Amino acid sequence: MKSIYTKVGIGQLCMLFGKTRHAFYDKFWNEQERLQAASAVLEMVSEIRREIPGIGTPKLHYMLRKPLKTQGIKMGRDALHRLLFDYGMTIKHKKRYAITTNSRHWMKKYPNLIKGLVASESEQIWVADITYIMVEDDFNFLNLIPMYRDSKRIMGYCLHTTLEAEGTLIALRMALKNRQKSNPLIHHSDRGSQYCCADYVALLHSASIAISMTENGDPYENAVAERVNGILKEDFNLCQKFDSRKNALAVIAKSIRAYNELRPHMSCNYLTPSEAHKMTGILVKKWKPKSYSKPITATI
Repeated sequence: MKSIYTKVGIGQLCMLFGKTRHAFYDKFWNEQERLQAASAVLEMVSEIRREIPGIGTPKLHYMLRKPLKTQGIKMGRDALHRLLFDYGMTIKHKKRYAITTNSRHWMKKYPNLIKGLVASESEQIWVADITYIMVEDDFNFLNLIPMYRDSKRIMGYCLHTTLEAEGTLIALRMALKNRQKSNPLIHHSDRGSQYCCADYVALLHSASIAISMTENGDPYENAVAERVNGILKEDFNLCQKFDSRKNALAVIAKSIRAYNELRPHMSCNYLTPSEAHKMTGILVKKWKPKSYSKPITATI
């Protein structure tokens, strides 16, 4: 290209195509600025994904709004998505499903107390659930107690080697230790034996916490807990196979800190769970729930 410019001259080439030299250099400089901006944005995205590997475009754009403004870069959400697509950095999540609930047992099951209930502040409803984590060639089980509908903050967790109730008890004890308010509280879970056993129920009763459970095996009755599990698996790459339990514990602890402190939630007005936990009143949702023509049910 340089040899053509040397022999013919930029001015003559511009005249040939009906353009001015100024227009030629404007396009060249604009292209250089665009490439520099794209490089800066990709670097910022890579930095965020070191902490939240599977975070998608909408939340990335929200987290980048201040850095982009500081750098004088104008880039909308669609432009960011096109940039990530061009560089092979868009995220494709795979659907995974494993049954961790055994509700066919003789122990007492409790009614659903949160159906139609809207929490007006944090620490009114806790939800609990269990998800599997691959460690070497075996399953470990991550017991979680996050908030419900308000802050989505994870209050307690435990990675246990079995599905025995000890893992749920450790997670509950951590959640009680992290509890900051004394207002009435409901604990909601599925009807698994881990949540119905005498030790778990006794611990809830001793803390004056009301017990609520799903009915008829409907997964949408514990949708928030299921969603938190999905976020940890997808955005924080906990779906990977860990080479040791020690490594799994370290990654899980780091991921939960990042989930609570760094990742904004569309259902919490783009606040992080820790920020939303400090708020009062009902938080604004930045998404619209899907509507289904027929009820979706599942049996276990």
